[in-house]
Amino acid sequence: MRHSVLVKPGSQVSLKDIDPADTGSYKSAEDAEQTLQKLEKELARLQYLLYADTRWALLVVLQGTDTSGKDGTIRHVMSSVSPLGVQVAAFKAPNEEELAHDFLWRVHKKVPRRGYIGVFNRSHYEDVLVVRVHDLVPKKVWKARYDQINHFERMLVKSQTVVLKFFLHISKEEQARRLRERLDDPTRNWKLSLKDVEERRYWSAYRKAYEDALTKCNTEWAPWHIVSADHKWYRNLVVAEEIVRALKELDLQFPKPTIDLSKVVIE
Repeated sequence: MRHSVLVKPGSQVSLKDIDPADTGSYKSAEDAEQTLQKLEKELARLQYLLYADTRWALLVVLQGTDTSGKDGTIRHVMSSVSPLGVQVAAFKAPNEEELAHDFLWRVHKKVPRRGYIGVFNRSHYEDVLVVRVHDLVPKKVWKARYDQINHFERMLVKSQTVVLKFFLHISKEEQARRLRERLDDPTRNWKLSLKDVEERRYWSAYRKAYEDALTKCNTEWAPWHIVSADHKWYRNLVVAEEIVRALKELDLQFPKPTIDLSKVVIE
């Protein structure tokens, strides 16, 4: 059973039709615990196999509003895998050098090599989201980027990189609760900024921008998965489930020995 909403290419996404508090066939975190443990164990096995195989790379793209759980997803879902075969990139506001190149330049440099899982905490999609909401570039510029992103992702797929994209879907009420938690917890005060609070004024604008990105950049080679993320445990389970599914579909194999093992003598 698939617990994420796999967007069908060509369909129009309406986020109001998808419940961010949905937990699928699970009633509680305790109900899902055994399944999640099995997924983590299987993910560790498959990641080791991917690292050995070296024919494929897996790029996991995490997008979502502030507090949607991008950091938490990485921390929990990737807790069972070897750090030797995983690389994480976080995309914040571009620096002077990055602004002097095309918007995909800094992103392409962070795409994982074959044998690795790469995780993007935010991504190239910021260039059709925040730049649109805050009018950082002309409309004709960000509108052209949908096609450019699709071509970029197709090139990656043709180069043996599986592109797995997740939109972590939370409600405005849940975001407020998580921001209050950061405000009330001294060990998490550092994660709270005034910008996080101010950005809530643009909730509707971001919602529209996300719906357009989920619609226009949803392709057969790189479809979007919408993950109900009000419940952190369910979010982690769904993302782990889809990563395991994607790796299983690759039919990964251990490479054959490069030497004649019968001639190896260990004294």
